[in-house]
Amino acid sequence: MTGELISTLLRRVSRSFYLSLAILPRAVRPTIALAYLFARAADTIADTRLIERSARIEHLETLRAQLDAAEAGRLEQIIRAVAGSQAMPAERELLERLPGCFAAYRALPADDRERVKRLLMTIIQGMTEDLRLFPGEDEDKLQALETRGDLDRYTYLVAGCAGEFWTDVHAAHRPRLRRWDVEESRGLGIRFGQGLQLTNILRDLPRDLRQGRCYLPRQDLKRVGLLPRDLLDPGAAPTLRPLLIELLGVVLDRYEAGWQYTLSIPVAEFRMRLACAWPLLIGLRTLALLVETPTWLDPAVTLKVPRAGVYGLITRSLLTVWSNRALAGQARGLRARIAL
Repeated sequence: MTGELISTLLRRVSRSFYLSLAILPRAVRPTIALAYLFARAADTIADTRLIERSARIEHLETLRAQLDAAEAGRLEQIIRAVAGSQAMPAERELLERLPGCFAAYRALPADDRERVKRLLMTIIQGMTEDLRLFPGEDEDKLQALETRGDLDRYTYLVAGCAGEFWTDVHAAHRPRLRRWDVEESRGLGIRFGQGLQLTNILRDLPRDLRQGRCYLPRQDLKRVGLLPRDLLDPGAAPTLRPLLIELLGVVLDRYEAGWQYTLSIPVAEFRMRLACAWPLLIGLRTLALLVETPTWLDPAVTLKVPRAGVYGLITRSLLTVWSNRALAGQARGLRARIAL
C-alpha cells in the first residue's frame, strides 16, 4: 500500500513535494510520505468551506483520535461529510483512501508511528486554532493575528514542527548521520520549516485576505499606518512595502538556518541534501518574484516559479550538491536577486 501511495496518490496531491520525497532514501520515504498525506488530508478538511467551522474542527479532532485507536465508523463519517465537497479529484481520492493510509500507518515500526503521531497532533492543533481565530470565510469577517509572537507560534505549529520530524526520522534511519548534532539540527529544522511557511504566507496574502485571514500581525501593520482591511486594496502595496521588506529579512534569516541544516548533512547523504535544497532554492526564487512584482497585493497576480525555472534549479543542484561551496554559491546567486 505504501509504495502505491507514494507513486500515485501523493504525486497527485502535491507535485512539488513529490519531487523531494521521490529523491529521499527508501528507509525514510514511507514514514515521511504518510505524514505528508495525513497533513494534506487535515488541510483539506480545514479548508472545506461548504462545511461549518465547528464541524470541521470536530472532523479534525476525529482524525487526530484515529492516530491512537481506529474507529472505522468515525473515519467513514469524515469521508462522507468532506469528500463529496471537494472540487479537486485528487483531494477527494485522498480522503476516500484514508482507511488505507491508516492501515499503512499501523504497519510502521512503533518509533516511526510515534513520530508521525506527534507531528500530526501538532499540525492539527495549529489548524484548529486557525479555524477558531478566523471565524469567517470571506473579507467581510476579516481577522488578523495580533503579534509577531502569534505569527511565530502559528508557523511552528503548521510547519516548523515538520523540521523536527524530518530530523528525527532521518537520524533514526541513516547511519551516516550518527555524528550529526541532532538537537542543533532539530532547532535549525524548526526555523527552516518556518521560513518556508512564511514564504507561503507572503505569496498567498491577497487570497488569504479574501478568505477572512490576515497572517500579517495587526501590531506590525499599525506601525506602517495600516489596518488589515486596508490590504484588500492592491494600491496599499507601496505603504506596506517597508513591512514586506522587514518580513523578508525574517524569512531570509530562517532560510539561513535552512542552509546551515542542509550543508551540515554529509555529502554521502546527497539524496537528503537535495530534498532539503530544492524547497530553499525554489523559495529564494519566489521571494525574488515578490520583490520584483509591485502588484503583488492584487489577487489576480500569481507569484509562481515557472516549471522550466524549477527544473533548471533542480538540474543545476544535481551538480552543486556534491560540494558545500558550490551549493552555497548557487544559493548566493539567487539571494543576490532579492534586492531589499
